[in-house]
Amino acid sequence: MTRFTRCLFLFALAAGLPQPFALAARPQIDAVYGPLPVFELHSGFWINLHHRLYEEARQQRSAVPVGSAKSGKSGKPTLQVAPGAKAVFSAAEQRGWDEAVAYYTANYADKDLLFSTELVLLKNQLGDFETCDELSGAKKRTCDAGLPAKLTQILEGAATGYRAHRWPADDRANRAWIKRAAPLVREQGVGLSHRLADIYQTQWPNEKIRVDVSAVANAAGAYTTLDPLRVTIASTDPRNQGAAALEVLFHEASHGIATPVELAIARECRQRDKPIPRDLWHALIFYTTGEVIKPLIDTESDAPDGRTLPNRSGGTNASQDGRRSSEDAQYTPYAKREGLYQRGWENYLQMLTRYWQPYLEGRVTFDDAIAHMVSAL
Repeated sequence: MTRFTRCLFLFALAAGLPQPFALAARPQIDAVYGPLPVFELHSGFWINLHHRLYEEARQQRSAVPVGSAKSGKSGKPTLQVAPGAKAVFSAAEQRGWDEAVAYYTANYADKDLLFSTELVLLKNQLGDFETCDELSGAKKRTCDAGLPAKLTQILEGAATGYRAHRWPADDRANRAWIKRAAPLVREQGVGLSHRLADIYQTQWPNEKIRVDVSAVANAAGAYTTLDPLRVTIASTDPRNQGAAALEVLFHEASHGIATPVELAIARECRQRDKPIPRDLWHALIFYTTGEVIKPLIDTESDAPDGRTLPNRSGGTNASQDGRRSSEDAQYTPYAKREGLYQRGWENYLQMLTRYWQPYLEGRVTFDDAIAHMVSAL
């Protein structure tokens, strides 16, 4: 048991979250596409419900409803129904949903999905019980998730309306995203995992990394929690579509293996008596993943057998007459496409291009690249 795991365990006891009696099975939902390397991709009911409730709570707290309607005169948020679903919540469904959103608003809306230990622990528990129709264990003992009674009541109360009005559409969106991402992972996953592990001078995890695909996630559209290493990615976020899905997956996974870079930067800064830059390691991960994946995607797009790789909009890199459009002639890495380097990382981009890129190309050593970047700070 690692130090962080022990902390989570002690936190669980202190917060009234006992360890579950038994964990439900965790099958890969992508089994129809054959076993995938590196990742296992899941579309879980409780994970999706959790993120929907969190999103609604954040919207209610900020009084800026996005993607949800207001329910009658009460002004309480009502889950946006999916096309083809029943248009109206029953009184019981509405009450269950309102109580759940109110609970999340009071307890979770001010906490961050990535940095709150409580929310990380809750997310992982809900993921482990994705095959269960309940969380209390009332019907099936192995489906007792070990959550506090009030939270169990809240989630099960919201589940009825969510299952009837939104979950089928969310699950379809998740499975459609997985269907598009699975071939990319199958073709490139092993090679990319080896390459990135080599760059960061570490080992890729022996076990496949669990990826919880949710219709919505956090504001960034994806996040990663550690110990255990798990990725959550929003299937409906436009930033995560097409070939970008592969980059987002490996960028998020890199959070779990890039510790040697972060430590090396900190060590070099201390030796040079310089303040440790807060985001340099993160900019480096964005840069590295994009630069490693870009030539693979461009090569696949030009494959002589006529294959075309999905572009960032979910289409392909070929126009109707079979030629690639100039817009999609080359893949643009995520950080450049989303303008991250224009949000305070301009100097980082210059340093990465000048000092880290030669390391990626095998022209300088890891230690020299780190030393030169820190020297340029």
